[in-house]
Amino acid sequence: MAKKQTAGILLYRIRNGELEVFLVHPGGPFWMKKDDGAWSIPKGETEKGEDLLHAAKREFHEETGFSLDGYFIALTPLKQRGGKMVHAWAVEGDVDAESSKSNLFSMEWPPRSGKRAEFPEVDRAAWFTLETAKEKILQSQSELLAELRRLVIR
Repeated sequence: MAKKQTAGILLYRIRNGELEVFLVHPGGPFWMKKDDGAWSIPKGETEKGEDLLHAAKREFHEETGFSLDGYFIALTPLKQRGGKMVHAWAVEGDVDAESSKSNLFSMEWPPRSGKRAEFPEVDRAAWFTLETAKEKILQSQSELLAELRRLVIR
């Protein structure tokens, strides 16, 4: 069985001469009390045959409510611990993290209760300096930050 493909956007900006990145925190009960090492770039699974950049833009919109334009820089794909391949693009831009609005997903909660509950796919979004982002982001995505630093900071 083929491993799942995901696509996402690493949005960045320069503020007061410092590189900042936009990350999201997964919603739902499993992630509620986790912070450091739990944040991610906005990303999601691709459909079979779907253009990966199109999927990344779609997922960014679904998880944040924002649409992006600009010059998208393909980053080196990486494999997460569970085997998912992450295809990511960096793009410079700015959004108001406080205004972020995610789509919802449904799951049985509490477990084995037979009841379904809805949760936001993303419960928070924020801008972080690269130093702070290294602490916040999933370890398997940290190479995206290092690659962005090499591309943007000369």
